[in-house]
Amino acid sequence: LEPHADSLRTDALGNLIALKKGRRASGAPARAIMLAAHADEIGLMITALEKGFLRFTTVGGVDVRTVVGQEVMVHGVRPLPGMVGTRPPHITPPEEREKVIALDKLFIDVGIPEERLSKLVQVGDVVTMRRDFLDLAEGYVSGKAFDDRAGVVAVVHCLEALSGMDHEWDVYAVATSQEEVGLRGAMVSAYGIVPDVAIAVDVGFGAQPGVEEAESVAMDGGPAVARGPNIHPLMYEGLVATAKKHEVPHQTEVIGGRSGTDAWAIQVAREGIACGLLSVPLGYMHTSVETVCIRDIDRTGRLMALFIAGLDEPFAVSMGLG
Repeated sequence: LEPHADSLRTDALGNLIALKKGRRASGAPARAIMLAAHADEIGLMITALEKGFLRFTTVGGVDVRTVVGQEVMVHGVRPLPGMVGTRPPHITPPEEREKVIALDKLFIDVGIPEERLSKLVQVGDVVTMRRDFLDLAEGYVSGKAFDDRAGVVAVVHCLEALSGMDHEWDVYAVATSQEEVGLRGAMVSAYGIVPDVAIAVDVGFGAQPGVEEAESVAMDGGPAVARGPNIHPLMYEGLVATAKKHEVPHQTEVIGGRSGTDAWAIQVAREGIACGLLSVPLGYMHTSVETVCIRDIDRTGRLMALFIAGLDEPFAVSMGLG
């Protein structure tokens, strides 16, 4: 973000806040838009050391079914690569073989003897999945924590594009913290920035076998523009109109209630903030092989930049902003 921002700062909750100032006319009211994409990821946390092995719990929405056999990184005194193990099926009781393995039956093995392990790892140390970024065919990529670092990259693309555009409104680009455990970074950053409007950028459930069409968005279909009670109607209409005007591929995502994104927290900050929500289509959410099409990230960043470049005082008046 640094080459494209006028300032960078980090707040008490670890939000990274970049400010790109607009070029408003002399005497025009100061207006600001906030872009929010969360930089945190789901993971694990050590709960006990047991005979040279590590017991753990989950942090965020981890599906235990996806954890067995995974490579991990234990963040102790130094990073320790390890793997999640359990009893092999050959010695698992027949009545348990068809069931999901319970969390208390799993452990992490880092290959270090018990007497040394206790000097390197303690209860409360965090664990992340260990997975390399993988290039697939046709512009697709796979890896961990694309939820929501794909959104963070889209925000960076937006500021990069704005560097070549004129825009009147100030832009606060925020890589938020702790979204996966309660939207906390978005709460405090929105409270401190007090933007006029905001756009949250997250990921949506990419279409795949076994997922209903009404519950997913098309991969390589462009960003999904959310519509529902979490979204201000004029923000939705403005984003869609911008996409159509500039021929940016896009789709509509219907969210009839809680969006579960940063937009949910931002909308009710202070006296209320009008929100839009863009979702980058993503496959295999909350696994270590999340998959996106790079073109969708690019399109999301471009749509935000074009929308911001079109923000003016008449838009503010139409939103009822004082």
